[in-house]
Amino acid sequence: MKYVKPKSLTWWASLIPMLAGAFVATLPLHGAANLVAVIDHLTGGVEPIVLINAGLVGIGMRAAI
Repeated sequence: MKYVKPKSLTWWASLIPMLAGAFVATLPLHGAANLVAVIDHLTGGVEPIVLINAGLVGIGMRAAI
C-alpha cells in the first residue's frame, strides 16, 4: 500500500482537503448546506476540484518520495 501512510503528516494534510472537496462537490446528494458553508469558510471558498486535486497531488508526491 504505497499511497496509504497514516503515520505521515503529509498524508493527513493532503487527505483532509481531498475529503473536504469531495464533500462540497457532492452537495446535491446529501444536502448538508450548513456544513458546506462551514467548510467553504475554512478553506477560503476554494473550488472543490482544486481541493481534490491538491489532495491527490500531495498524496502522490508523498508516495513518490
